[in-house]
Amino acid sequence: MQVQAAVSFEGRRSIAGRDRIRLLEAVGREGSISAAARAVGLSYKAAWDAIDGLNALFGRTLVEARSGGANGGGAQLTRSGIRVVEALTRLEGELSRALNDLEPDLRDSGIALANRAPGFMLRTSARNALRGVVAGIEADAVSAQVAVALTAKTTIHTIITRRSLDELGLCRGRDVVALIKASFISVTRQRVTRGNSIRSTLVRKQTGTHDTELILDLGAGKRLVATLDTPRVKAMNLKKRDLVWAAFDPRHVILAVD
Repeated sequence: MQVQAAVSFEGRRSIAGRDRIRLLEAVGREGSISAAARAVGLSYKAAWDAIDGLNALFGRTLVEARSGGANGGGAQLTRSGIRVVEALTRLEGELSRALNDLEPDLRDSGIALANRAPGFMLRTSARNALRGVVAGIEADAVSAQVAVALTAKTTIHTIITRRSLDELGLCRGRDVVALIKASFISVTRQRVTRGNSIRSTLVRKQTGTHDTELILDLGAGKRLVATLDTPRVKAMNLKKRDLVWAAFDPRHVILAVD
């Protein structure tokens, strides 16, 4: 027998579960009610009814319509709407963690966990875990390019699958963590025109026989770690406080949510 756990928000007259929160995620991602409805398999009217129900359930506006403009208007999540999406993901993560802790006690009972999500407990070897906010999304049926604002002046881009975009529930304004292995980052004296290229300042370097670790300051309290071949770093003659550029491929950035 399988046990499946789910999170839902319940009011006096209505209940909202993962299906309704997926609609909110789609609004944030697609930028319109009609497109969000198509994405989750609802009619336009059913989507609007669901959003009205969510607004009433939470006692605040979660989706606001935009009128006019070059694209003829649309819709976007309010700050409250984004927080509701994040809350459900966080609750699912905590529930998943609790269920995994219980798993040893369920052995030989005939009960299995149907929706374990070990990803919420994943530890990573990536030296860089940078918190940011989703600033933009461009997606097709297969892949998605997600812009993540790390600071007011620094935005990076990552390319992930469309499935990952949907499963993470990413939308504009949502908090995310960008994971980047230090060995995936190159450091140059001049800006690279392709991929991500971030202006930074060398704070410290730790030189080893084969590799050298560079600690880079991005501003606003954000730092990046890069690992390069020691001979290459020596040839660059880098010194503390030098201005450099940290470059890496958008496909080498992994996104995670709390």
